[in-house]
Amino acid sequence: MALMTMKLPASLVAEQQGPVAILRLNRPHKRNALDDETILGIETFFTSLPDDVGAVLLCGEGEHFSAGLDLSELEERDLTQGIAHSRLWHRAFEKIQFGKAPVVAVLHGAVVGGGLELAAAAHVRVAERSAYYALPEGSRGIYVGGGGSVRLPRLIGVARMMDMMLTGRTYSAEEGQTIGLTTYLAEQGKGYAKGFELAQRIAGNTGLTNFAIMQALPRIAEMDPGSGYAVEALMASIAQADPEAKSRLKDFLEKRGPKVTRS
Repeated sequence: MALMTMKLPASLVAEQQGPVAILRLNRPHKRNALDDETILGIETFFTSLPDDVGAVLLCGEGEHFSAGLDLSELEERDLTQGIAHSRLWHRAFEKIQFGKAPVVAVLHGAVVGGGLELAAAAHVRVAERSAYYALPEGSRGIYVGGGGSVRLPRLIGVARMMDMMLTGRTYSAEEGQTIGLTTYLAEQGKGYAKGFELAQRIAGNTGLTNFAIMQALPRIAEMDPGSGYAVEALMASIAQADPEAKSRLKDFLEKRGPKVTRS
């Protein structure tokens, strides 16, 4: 594993192992709370990924993934400044969701407020059993500003998000798995290994297929059915015309490629 050379703040550590890039939130003394410097660093990282990176593993150093917005840096902002601050988070997290490579997030400990918004921007989420989820903004007189209003209802529904914000409800790792916040549940201390395994598997896909899944699939899901079918047909034809896809299909038909088995 080698450190990546891009210029990042001390609150982030970037490494690369083969086709997988690893980004660690590195403020364990602050429960990996997210300040503006860290958000800008996240944007820099996902904008500057090398072409040989096929997947990203996102995780947190210490006992927590992220306790959310660093409230110690919350300033008195007028309306215009508040909008600009929220848009900074939107821009950075959009580079995750619609970036260069799929992202696997490994969650443990606090996944709270802006930390949950960050996790929601990833494509696959693995939770250790210590993980817990909350949106305490309502009790603090603020509102989600990192895209949570858009991404989280698509994962858990408006009613559940509203309940979390109004009442301060906290979900455990197991409950989060049940309601759709995560797609994998790992034993304590095993989340990183599971996340890295998944990232390696994802990096082994063709780049065009991963692009289609990241960029086209979520947009097709928002279209009316007729438009969705048309874009799906176009994306399917583009993907299968790729030379690497043709090679893989030939290997499968000639019994050289892997078959789907029950894992």
